Amino acid sequence: MALIKSVRGFTPQIGEDCFLAENATVVGDVIMGEGCSVWFNTVLRGDVNSIRIGNHVNIQDGSVLHTLYEKSTVEIGDYVSIGHNVTVHGAKIENYALIGMGAILLDYAVVGEGAIVAAGALVLSNTIIPPYTLWAGVPAKMIKNVEPSQTNEMNRKIAHNYAMYAGWYKEEDSL
Repeated sequence: MALIKSVRGFTPQIGEDCFLAENATVVGDVIMGEGCSVWFNTVLRGDVNSIRIGNHVNIQDGSVLHTLYEKSTVEIGDYVSIGHNVTVHGAKIENYALIGMGAILLDYAVVGEGAIVAAGALVLSNTIIPPYTLWAGVPAKMIKNVEPSQTNEMNRKIAHNYAMYAGWYKEEDSL
């Protein structure tokens, strides 16, 4: 079972039908919606400020979500996919966005709906990524606009696949 720990009077609230890997860590002021998956070695550290996660979000292996003390917060919309080894520090990610493996999002950055942050990108503090755009690089820069229908199909497929993957683990646990 995942490590779910209260701190400073805050106890994480986990929505219905969520999968938390055995070695995931969820601490403090974290509120997670329904149907989410938090994968192996992931840390959601709501000890110094709040982390709010929508419905059907997948936060993949080795990712870390954290904030600045009494300043920045993490806000994640619905059907967001956060790739392996991503750091989200005090940023906002809107619905159906995709954050590629190893990306770093710093305080007060905003990733718009359906946007894609490429693997390994560094999104600097206060960067505003418009909806339906692709950003890549260090520091991240806009590469191009993406067709909403194209990004929606890809981002939705990934988000929905992770719900299926989580179901595999729930089946194993019930045997």
